Amino acid sequence: MFKKMMSAILLVALAGAAAELVAWSQAKSITVEGYVIDSACSFTKNLDKPISRECALACAKAGSQLVIQTDQGSIYWPIDEKTPASGQNAKLLEYAGGRVKATGKLYERGGSHALVIEKLEAASAK
Repeated sequence: MFKKMMSAILLVALAGAAAELVAWSQAKSITVEGYVIDSACSFTKNLDKPISRECALACAKAGSQLVIQTDQGSIYWPIDEKTPASGQNAKLLEYAGGRVKATGKLYERGGSHALVIEKLEAASAK
């Protein structure tokens, strides 16, 4: 009886893990448009857009992660899909403080949005 119960528990656990892997591997491709802003200022100062390019650059160079913040306030965290992952600030530094159009794979978890950037270009100011 104990072996049957343990087998059933193991089967349920494996099915759950397989479902998570399938969901993770089915990232959808999206395009987002927004400001490249440092994550700390976006949250702690409740900014809709960067104070200035210089400010965004200074924070990024000090180690704050740059994010893409849409006009609706959604924040997209640029990530690397390789393991070990590497930081993505280098891709965004050129656009710090400005608007971008980013296309890539979207991963979502617990209300957070992460984007593996495949294409990045400047977008017109609003």
